[in-house]
Amino acid sequence: MTNLPAVKSARPTLIAAAQAVCGRFGLREDFSAGSVGAAILTVGGNIYTGICIDLACGLGFCAEVAAMAEMLKARETHIMAVVAVSADGELLPPCGRCRETIAQLDPRNLDCLVILANDRAVPLRALLPEHWLAEPPASGQVRTPGAE
Repeated sequence: MTNLPAVKSARPTLIAAAQAVCGRFGLREDFSAGSVGAAILTVGGNIYTGICIDLACGLGFCAEVAAMAEMLKARETHIMAVVAVSADGELLPPCGRCRETIAQLDPRNLDCLVILANDRAVPLRALLPEHWLAEPPASGQVRTPGAE
């Protein structure tokens, strides 16, 4: 389970880290980067940040994905808390793709806290109810879809 006091005390630092990397800048024409910044606090106590890249045809990616890539470069997978911040300072929940990526990197991340406001955070599992990674089958055997 997530260490709530540690996350609560780290919340301002995590939000500030996301804000520090946030700041939209143009790449070319309608393409941009940095309109959202994200910060991840790992169980190891490290903070990783990232920015979004907005390109044509859905080729860009979210700030949370960039922060996860930084975390993975350090060979860490277990997240304690995550936050995303827009260029105007609004705290944002992760999109569905980011929620799923966080969970798939390490199933323990279902218990990481997603900071939604200065005074509100919820476990990722609350944003992914009945997630397929949440509990293994009771028998310990892998279930084949459609098999009885």
